Amino acid sequence: MKPISDVVQTTPPSGIRKFFDIVSQMQDVISLGVGEPDFDTPWRISESCIFSLERGRTHYTSNFGTPELRKAISDYWQEREGLEYNWENQILITVGVSEAMDIAMRAILNPGDEIICPEPCYVSYKPCITFAGGVAVAIPSYMEDEFRVTPDLIRAAITKKTKAILISYPCNPTGATANREMLQEIVDIAKEHDLWIISDEIYDRMTYDGKHICIPTLTGAYDRTIFMNGFSKAYAMTGWRIGYACGSAEVIEAMMKIHQYTILCAPIMGQVAAVEAMKNGYADSEAMIEEYGRRRRVIVKGLNHAGLKCVMPGGAFYAFPSVKDTGLTCDEFSERLLYEEKVAVVPGNAFGECGEGHIRCSYATSIEKIEIAMERIARFISKLKV
Repeated sequence: MKPISDVVQTTPPSGIRKFFDIVSQMQDVISLGVGEPDFDTPWRISESCIFSLERGRTHYTSNFGTPELRKAISDYWQEREGLEYNWENQILITVGVSEAMDIAMRAILNPGDEIICPEPCYVSYKPCITFAGGVAVAIPSYMEDEFRVTPDLIRAAITKKTKAILISYPCNPTGATANREMLQEIVDIAKEHDLWIISDEIYDRMTYDGKHICIPTLTGAYDRTIFMNGFSKAYAMTGWRIGYACGSAEVIEAMMKIHQYTILCAPIMGQVAAVEAMKNGYADSEAMIEEYGRRRRVIVKGLNHAGLKCVMPGGAFYAFPSVKDTGLTCDEFSERLLYEEKVAVVPGNAFGECGEGHIRCSYATSIEKIEIAMERIARFISKLKV
């Protein structure tokens, strides 16, 4: 048999999967590893889907998505941020933000084009760039800066091959957020060098300190930004797999072309549920986000008390403490913690090289479980000091 693709062979598997596979075979593990809401989808959203199935809505939709959902998204951003996206040709419904990211890369990249990608970052970003024939240019962020990338590092990373800057705030895995001044400076850099901005804002609603800054609202950003969002996090709809991309008619048409040939359309059942979420799911969503805010304070206090330095995350539902003072690598720390105390976390190097020395702890689980996990982590660290 001929060998499989060199690109695929040389791309490492997700560092998250290794620990999920181990956890699935163990009993009584408290998982702080899964980046998924522990809440069920609000019943009114699920019920809308059930009712649509009873009426026989099980067919293909337009490649762009249902008019109802695209209109709801258009109206939402017009009302919330004053953004004007034409529902007919500037909004594309995708199978989660993951698909939106994938086809955005393929739509704008030629072989060898570079995309600047701040790290630590979500595990799929760099592989998506690579699979599209591009080159991911990683730039680091550090705990000392609350994991905010500095515009000067972005500027220094730009070459003649640079095609885009990828930005994601609030950030998975660090929970970092960014202020208006910093983001405007990044937009100004993109404008100066005529670059695309790819903005994944899936955690926008989960901004606890201050107001989320939506990148396409910034001066000079609208025309060059591919703006992505979805329903997985704020509405507890991960398994429904509904995301969307907004942008210029030209780039959305290009993305739709790829989507058309590879996916055809996002599942209609999920799109129906997403319409209900946009129209009537806000109160349920706010209640969940308020609870995440409580958990955030509990987990950061617990981690610091256990001896792991941890800055307060401004958004998402992750803490990213340092394990450097334990003398263990993040892989060693995570594996020993799992086997010795049955607490699952994700090694920080799964999210890029500068994630080494950290672990990702998701607080998308109950406060009771978080408190038990903090006791186990404190006990584990105390044993290391003996």
